Amino acid sequence: MYDVLNVCLEVVTALGQGYLLQYFLGSFLEGRGKDRHINGLLVTASYGALRLGINFILPSDYDSIRTVLKVAVIFVAIVLLALLFYKGIYGITAFLAITYMAVSEITFFLSYMLMQISGNLFELWVWLLGKGYISADTLEGLVQITAVVLQMFFYGIFIVLLYFALRKINESFRDKDYRVQRTELYFLLVPGMVGLLICVLLRTIMITIENDVPKLLYDRFPILIIIVPAILSLSLLSILYVVKTFQDMIALNREKNSRIILEKQIENMQEHMEEMERIYSGIRSMKHDMKNTLAVIMQLAGREEAELQTYLSELNQNFDNLEFQFKTGNTVVDTLLNMKYHEAIRIIPDIRIDAERLLFSDEMHIQSYDIGVMIGNALDNAMEACRKLKAEDPEAETFIRLTSFKKGKMIFIEVENSFNGRVVKKKQSEFPVTDKTDKREHGIGLLNIKHTAEKYHGAVDWSVDGKVFTLSVMMKNGNYLE
Repeated sequence: MYDVLNVCLEVVTALGQGYLLQYFLGSFLEGRGKDRHINGLLVTASYGALRLGINFILPSDYDSIRTVLKVAVIFVAIVLLALLFYKGIYGITAFLAITYMAVSEITFFLSYMLMQISGNLFELWVWLLGKGYISADTLEGLVQITAVVLQMFFYGIFIVLLYFALRKINESFRDKDYRVQRTELYFLLVPGMVGLLICVLLRTIMITIENDVPKLLYDRFPILIIIVPAILSLSLLSILYVVKTFQDMIALNREKNSRIILEKQIENMQEHMEEMERIYSGIRSMKHDMKNTLAVIMQLAGREEAELQTYLSELNQNFDNLEFQFKTGNTVVDTLLNMKYHEAIRIIPDIRIDAERLLFSDEMHIQSYDIGVMIGNALDNAMEACRKLKAEDPEAETFIRLTSFKKGKMIFIEVENSFNGRVVKKKQSEFPVTDKTDKREHGIGLLNIKHTAEKYHGAVDWSVDGKVFTLSVMMKNGNYLE
């Protein structure tokens, strides 16, 4: 009965490992099958069957060559399953396979050592037999029951530890669409490789044969009962720590790139702001003076000079065209809106840009170049979304609407735009994920808007309603943080 139960436990454990493998791979890679659940079941069953087959062909023994061969075969099996059932295979697959194997082996040994500590129960039953408290038949029953319970305890702890370790790695590695470079891959692989090699070493030396009797290394060196679990625990922690550190590095680099771009935008806005204000004032002054001059000339020309009047009227109309199409009360924003408008109509001739409700009063104490940074980034994102929509559906209506309003001490800016209705949102990502090839730079514009808003104790939010994307920015008026 014990043998049958042990086989059943091995089957359940192999399937449990397969389930955790598909959970781990599926968290990073996109499945080939249309149904994610069916794809996961296939991976679970395939790995479970492969694991049982490998254990049958290469049973656990004390041969170091066979141990290494078994580890290599399992690694190849995991890679093949990734190739068969998942797409988008990159260098990250090597990290997933090595990390899964290392974590699996480490948690296996930790669970095994916990079971060995619990194995003192056998000595208790023998002591009770020696004292005459139990009979030999009772001892045999207790031994069988204890063995079954310890086996269930061992496999149960193993699966639980493996699950929580893999989940922690999954949660720490937030940017799963990040294309890992070669040197970064080496950085990620090292702790997993070290942990896996430690476990291979333990499988080779942990049990020795003396006089045809297997003996644990603990029997010769009892101090290893403390040292080995400590080494394994530190190895597991190093894997988790490296993943977290790598993710922090990604976030730090993205934050650094975002701030560099933001600083350049602010610097450019500061450099051109005075010049834009001077040009804008000059145009208004020239337009005002020339309109008066033209009015006088037209009166002097007389009715008989109809051709001259027509020419002067056209010239007057041309001066009218010098007037900015958008008037928000902020010179920088007016200039930016007009510049972006002409840029947009070159790409999308029939696009509608409405900024009638985007108004800024003199009571607003937010710096002009900060407003310009936010409006500029928001318009760039909106124009790109409209361009993609138009490329997919030439008959689609494209528009951008800008609004601002004030509530108490808070100022709100909203930018609505049409888009194709598809939003890719990762659990760990604050903003939608770009579909551009360069994933390293995704979300830089939105991050710049967020950083600028935070200078004024503000925040950024977004929402989707059908094929309308809305970006909302909230700021406290006049609370600038140095």
